[in-house]
Amino acid sequence: MLTLGALIALGPLSIDMYLPALPSIAKELLTTESTVQLTVSGTVLGLGLGQLLVGPLSDAVGRRVPLIAGTLIHVIASVLCLFAPTVELLAIARVVQGLGASAGAVLALAVVRDLYTDRAAATLLSRLILVMGVSPVLAPTLGSAVLQWTEWRGVFAVLGALGLAIALFALLWLPETLPRSRRQPLRWRATVRTYGGLLTDRSFVGLIVVAGLAMAGLFAFVAGGSFVFQVQFGLDQQQFGLMFGASAVWLIAATQLNARLMRRYEPYQVLVAASMFATASGAVLFVMAATATGGLFGIAVPLWAVLFFAGLMLPNAPAVALNAHGETAGTAASLLGAVQFGVGAAISPMVGVLGNNALGMSIVMFGGITLAMVVLLLVARPWQLTAVSGEPALAMAMH
Repeated sequence: MLTLGALIALGPLSIDMYLPALPSIAKELLTTESTVQLTVSGTVLGLGLGQLLVGPLSDAVGRRVPLIAGTLIHVIASVLCLFAPTVELLAIARVVQGLGASAGAVLALAVVRDLYTDRAAATLLSRLILVMGVSPVLAPTLGSAVLQWTEWRGVFAVLGALGLAIALFALLWLPETLPRSRRQPLRWRATVRTYGGLLTDRSFVGLIVVAGLAMAGLFAFVAGGSFVFQVQFGLDQQQFGLMFGASAVWLIAATQLNARLMRRYEPYQVLVAASMFATASGAVLFVMAATATGGLFGIAVPLWAVLFFAGLMLPNAPAVALNAHGETAGTAASLLGAVQFGVGAAISPMVGVLGNNALGMSIVMFGGITLAMVVLLLVARPWQLTAVSGEPALAMAMH
């Protein structure tokens, strides 16, 4: 779990550690705030695209080799980011960085599914989603600490060193969890058919869209938070890092609570309830932003509530979605990850389009969470995936 946690953290850390420096990057590279935000979306896009390739590859050759190779690609891309002279080259290097980090993002889920199902899988995914959820909000705090003794390029030097250490850690400590007897030959036509089969599973598709929209709400906060809290509310880089750190507390609480809830409730039950409360919290956030009520904490408190309930949604949507696809866990997890990060990459720039302010951020977060609830209730309908015995009923899911 320590190894998987380190691997799955690499992507969020790569996305977010340099967020406190976004305004200064825009000035140094002579570009706009909206343009420099695209370097955030580039990494998210790379994470999504990479998972579509890594998942099927891992089903054929095992989990270890793609994980270690992807992490080393991330290290090379971090060096390119370190020396990028223009925002265009920085954006390209960030896409490659995301491609490398995608291995850990998707295969950590596949490793869990190799070993566990149902509530056990949801409990372990809660631990990993704790890392995935907390990393984006702690990363700016770490980035702020790095920026106290170096400029923004130094953040990428730290990321490169971190990736190299994680690759060594995985080489020494990560066992192979997919035996040869369960591997699927890498045939691209078969892979396309597998993706096609997954995309005909209405509940699976609904659940991965729900996971993507929940992630989009988190990425809207990640992409817009630096401008909202530093520009609109006047926090400096260190204060902004502390604000993001305070937000992490609520994600930590949610994921820890989820592990306890799994002792009494099914994952889909927690998922449905959390989506409803997240939507209600998003509505409060939107109203507070639209009316400019309460100042900084008028935004922060409902924002923390949204993050808390999103922290309950994020582990349970993948757990329910992957439960019926154990034989193609890598491919299914890759599609799940691609949709999560792809939707995040597509939606989070809307914060910049809407003005990089609290109202724009609240619109994107509220809209994403609300749409997630609608898709969950009308399309995914996860309660149909569980038979009376509590085992997955794939036949019901297909209808």
